[in-house]
Amino acid sequence: MIHFIVASHGPLATALLESSRMVYGELPHVQAIALTEERGIEGFKQDFAQVLQSAGQGASGVVVLCDMQSGTPWNVACLHSFSPQTQPPVAVVAGVNFPMLLQTDEVAHLEDANIAAQQLIALTQPTITLATLTLSVQSDDF
Repeated sequence: MIHFIVASHGPLATALLESSRMVYGELPHVQAIALTEERGIEGFKQDFAQVLQSAGQGASGVVVLCDMQSGTPWNVACLHSFSPQTQPPVAVVAGVNFPMLLQTDEVAHLEDANIAAQQLIALTQPTITLATLTLSVQSDDF
C-alpha cells in the first residue's frame, strides 16, 4: 500500500486535506505538512522527517505531493527520495491540486511509489482544463 504526504508553503496542504474530508470523506493514507514562517526551513526539515516516518509505517512506498517544483517542500522531499537510506521508497510529485488529492484513493492499493505517482499524474492531467464558451442552439422540443 502507498501512503501520501501533501507538502506546501503555508496552509495549502492542510486546507486541501480538510476540503477533501468535506467532499470525499477521510483519506486515512494521506497526511499534510506545511512550511510555516514560524518553524522556518530547519523546522520544516525536522517536521517532514517525522511525518515521513509516520507515513512510512506499514506502507510499501510514500508519494509526496508538493505544491511546486524547486521550493523547500520539494527540495526536502527529494533529499529523502534520493537517499538510499530512506525506507520505504519515496516518489515526489509537484503541482498538487484538489483532484490529485482525491485520486490518491485510486492508487493507494499499489505497491510501487513511482508507479503510483505516474498513475496519479495520468489520472489528474485530464482535470486541468480551460473553460470555453459553448454556444448551442436550443431545440423547440422539450
